[in-house]
Amino acid sequence: MRRKIAALALASLAALTAGSALAQMPSPEKIHKAWDKNADGVVDKAEWVAAGRKEARFALVDTDSDGKVTVDELKTAMGKMKARRQQQQGDASQAPPADH
Repeated sequence: MRRKIAALALASLAALTAGSALAQMPSPEKIHKAWDKNADGVVDKAEWVAAGRKEARFALVDTDSDGKVTVDELKTAMGKMKARRQQQQGDASQAPPADH
């Protein structure tokens, strides 16, 4: 019984920590501005990679395939990422407890 309570407490703490990390994430506008080093209003692949992002993920965010990520494209991608994380957290919290 103690293990179940400890596991539940740890799961709750993990969910709260993950939720607060998402809440503290800078806005897409701030992120985009920081990555847009030449201040032309878009992030190209070179700026994306220079910001430490994986090159392969650029195409996932550049939904119109014009070689540039706009603020709107970044907002959409971040919204999808947030929804996916929330769903994963919900799935984890609804899992049946282990009988250990």
